[in-house]
Amino acid sequence: MNHNLQPFPILLTRSLTLRKLSKNDSEQIFQLRSNTETNKFLDRKPAKTIEDAVNFINIIIEESDELFYWAITKTGEDKLIGIICLFDFLDDLKKCEIGYELLNEYNGQGIMIEAATKVIEYSVQTLGLKTIDALTHENNKSSTKLLQKLNFRKLENVFDGNPNLTLFRLTT
Repeated sequence: MNHNLQPFPILLTRSLTLRKLSKNDSEQIFQLRSNTETNKFLDRKPAKTIEDAVNFINIIIEESDELFYWAITKTGEDKLIGIICLFDFLDDLKKCEIGYELLNEYNGQGIMIEAATKVIEYSVQTLGLKTIDALTHENNKSSTKLLQKLNFRKLENVFDGNPNLTLFRLTT
């Protein structure tokens, strides 16, 4: 499966536009990737400068044939408020992983469930995926709650890479 669809798929929901990440998003990507509250659940080095954010965006743009990485914006506005992505595709299994982050001031507004519902719909209807995995930190209660609302099921086996991560799976 070639994931490098041209043009990049823009997804629209009731109130959101999911568009391709751009270098203009560097300030908001810096906010996401330097946020200590978010980073405590992720195994990554926090961004220390805007240049770190720009470098991250460049990597995402270069790897665009291996993943889908959407900037979440409110429809009619261009400012990134979060991200959602599909990655680690296993084409023979029709499977991938989903990831997401939201700027703190937008938490609790139903934005991520709206965005994730659209991305899951796209992954099933357009990409033909049958399985979507999500890893979340055991203490990230809001992510766990979101995955449960989206009908992901917690798998009992512990993720080998990090015992604090819980694997959730959606099978369509």
